[in-house]
Amino acid sequence: MDTYILYGITILLLGISFFKDKKKTKMSLKKAWKAFENILPEFMVVILLVGVLLAVLNTAVISKIIGAGSGWFGVIIAAVVGAITLIPGFVAFPTAAMLLQGGAGYMQIGAFVSTLMMVGVVTMPVEMKYFGKKLTIMRNVLAFIFSFVVAIIIGLVVK
Repeated sequence: MDTYILYGITILLLGISFFKDKKKTKMSLKKAWKAFENILPEFMVVILLVGVLLAVLNTAVISKIIGAGSGWFGVIIAAVVGAITLIPGFVAFPTAAMLLQGGAGYMQIGAFVSTLMMVGVVTMPVEMKYFGKKLTIMRNVLAFIFSFVVAIIIGLVVK
């Protein structure tokens, strides 16, 4: 139901924008479409990979590797995978939801999403170029450690 309300509000506001300035509205819709076209390949690849992962690994395997029963071993695995994976935020949260439905634990998903958003192993060369090696390594190490703090807090809250 919330989705229909949001769509309705969006259409209403788009209509108001269109009546206020047709040229700007058309231009913004074209820019939005180009952004969508640029994002779509990344989004589809990640959704495809997660879909294949969920199809190949049944809920028992996911639960064993990063389920609530996997403990700190699962948190570490999830944090490492999140740190080396490059997934945009708008894909990370639906991915986390699919993994939770597939049997992953909350602490493990907390560590996964935290490192996914804050640690950039793949982007380190670019970051080093702009911020320097020492700052980049320090930021990534602190962010990695912080992801475990997030996992602990989630573990305490979601019981």
